[in-house]
Amino acid sequence: MQGWVRSRATVILITIKVLLAATTIFFAPPALPADAEKVLRYAFPVAETGFDPVAVSDRYSNIVIENILEPMLAYDYLARPSKLVANTLEAMPEVRDGGTTYICRLKKGIYFTDDPAFQGRKRELTAHDYVYSLRRLYDPKLRSPWLFLIEGKIVGADESMALAKKTGKYDYEAPIAGLQALDRYTLRIRLKEPDYNLLYILAMPSTSALAREVVERYGDDIAAHPVGTGPFVLKQWRRSSKIVLEANADYREEYFTGSTEDTPADRAIVAGLQGKKLPLIGRVEVDIIEEPQPLWLAFINQEHDTLEGLPNEFVNIAVPGGKLAPNLAKQNIQIERESQLDLTFTFYNMDNPVIGGYTAEKVALRRALNLAYNNNEEIFLVRKGQAVQAQGLVPPGAAGYDANFRTETGQYSPAKAKALLDLFHYTDRDGDGWREMPDGSPLMLEIASPPGGASRPLDELWKKALDGIGIRSTFKKERWPDLVKLGKAGKVQIGNYLSWGADYPDGDNFLQLLYGPNAGQSNEARFKLAAFDRLYDEAKKLPDSPRRTQLYQEMTKLVLVYSPWKLGTHRVATSMHHPWVKGRKQHPITRAVWKYLDIDVAAQRQARQ
Repeated sequence: MQGWVRSRATVILITIKVLLAATTIFFAPPALPADAEKVLRYAFPVAETGFDPVAVSDRYSNIVIENILEPMLAYDYLARPSKLVANTLEAMPEVRDGGTTYICRLKKGIYFTDDPAFQGRKRELTAHDYVYSLRRLYDPKLRSPWLFLIEGKIVGADESMALAKKTGKYDYEAPIAGLQALDRYTLRIRLKEPDYNLLYILAMPSTSALAREVVERYGDDIAAHPVGTGPFVLKQWRRSSKIVLEANADYREEYFTGSTEDTPADRAIVAGLQGKKLPLIGRVEVDIIEEPQPLWLAFINQEHDTLEGLPNEFVNIAVPGGKLAPNLAKQNIQIERESQLDLTFTFYNMDNPVIGGYTAEKVALRRALNLAYNNNEEIFLVRKGQAVQAQGLVPPGAAGYDANFRTETGQYSPAKAKALLDLFHYTDRDGDGWREMPDGSPLMLEIASPPGGASRPLDELWKKALDGIGIRSTFKKERWPDLVKLGKAGKVQIGNYLSWGADYPDGDNFLQLLYGPNAGQSNEARFKLAAFDRLYDEAKKLPDSPRRTQLYQEMTKLVLVYSPWKLGTHRVATSMHHPWVKGRKQHPITRAVWKYLDIDVAAQRQARQ
């Protein structure tokens, strides 16, 4: 999920720039409600898991969360590179004490959506709600996959978590020195040491505000009740089938405020937003369609207004040679292509007795698998050129990326793979054509992936790679939400279902995926290497700098040596929308963009006649 904050000086500088930016455009005419006739329809290619911001980590659940719940900070919709702005705060946080204290002052008059939990009274958003919501990340019972974002950072917070592990219950009443509501509208965060990414963390959906009354009313079912202060409310949810949101009738007075790249497209968006209260559309309907063909047909047949991520199978049909197909151009279909701040990979469970471990023979097995897999076939045959080979963990566009850093991560050599396996005694002892373990026991690898058609060609590439070096394999097919649960529990041997999109535009967000203390959270490979962790601990104390980039590269080299992953690609996203969808611009990080979209209902009706 770009305007990076990397030192105490730049934190203050960005704060000043956000407050004083000369390019800011502001409109405040009389308010008009969202138009109920304006309905945005599209699809997720993967099922959601729920809408509790501290519990879910998948992209599609978070898209919904970002449009319902609100963190303190947000991203300027049009600014590139990405820029943080105040969201529910009056201004960007005030930074004190050498970057260890943040004072956050909330806007007054922001209210949660009406809910039975509030017993008929209007419930205003307060600093106490953010204190409570941030504390939920530390509650051991919730096992938040986002704990890594703030673990070890806030004064006194880790102690509250440690106590809860002893007593069996987290005490939300016990004070935390580093996380306090100074008054109804003022929050103070005190850190043990400067954190150059904290502002980005305060813009993430996992730090959004929930009201304690709502959480306590719904208990374990809170994932179905995301009651927030944002522009939309959850109206209907049929799990893994359909999600419906409606405009929040009580959403505060908000008009477009932002910077632009001063391009014709941006100027057109600004003109369309001028004088209009946000949100503009009255309803969003999301279908879950996991097979590529019906996903594509729903868009072509105008059942859906946008297509977020053109399926690989239809790239050559829709954009042959990189240009929009003539039949689509005649319909004035709009296309956006953008390199993603993301990384695809296959992970090996380092705790698994067959594929895991740090001894020479275990490392040799994983490195042989990596050599046997043909990344070029994935890029050009499966992804139809909509990706580039990853050289390391940090994608282009993120702080810490070095275009001159090159590795052999994409090397394809079945001959070297076979020689490595032979050297470490993974040989065919019984003459059946399949290799055994060094001790003579059967060698069978199990690769977990979702059942949809999008994963089938990737499965076939892995099957071809393993067959080619004489290793038996089988495929464990589970729905994506179930795979996530199994992976975090350490019950997946080889995972071929993950990718990571940037939560913030810094290489740290990708390197933490292999940080030992994050095992069971974001580190699904359960990689625990002291040398890697020491480098990561050093790097996270530094601003963006040549030294930190060097540390990032040293960590990447360790990953390539021990091979807890098969590094994949950085993808290029191709999205399409019909001409009646207005105001759309793909953002590299945030998905809280539905409030800026508009529908030309007359054009939509005419096209569908």
